[in-house]
Amino acid sequence: QLQLVESGGGLVQFGESLTLSCAASGFSVDRYDIEWFHQAPGKERKGVSCLSSSGRPTNYEDSVKGRFTISRDNAKNTVYLQMNSLKPEDTGVYYCARTRCGASFIFGSWGQGTQVTVSS
Repeated sequence: QLQLVESGGGLVQFGESLTLSCAASGFSVDRYDIEWFHQAPGKERKGVSCLSSSGRPTNYEDSVKGRFTISRDNAKNTVYLQMNSLKPEDTGVYYCARTRCGASFIFGSWGQGTQVTVSS
């Protein structure tokens, strides 16, 4: 079964950092594009950052450029989202999914996500 499990969220203060993990099972993360999505309270889920199978990162949101970095560890079969200088507007549930970077669909279904709360 192809599965992605998100973890690493928590409650942090304005300006602090978090690293989210997206652990894969049933497939290798370097065979697919993997994207991180953010769903703020009461808002639609939006793509934040995508890492292509070839290792090319793309940040979709101007608000995270320079602050968020997507990466992967093939040995651990995990994709990460390093989030620095966190702001209250970064609060929400973060999901990862298999996709094609730039596409409007995902492969498979959404996981549980991981909650990030940034207090001011």
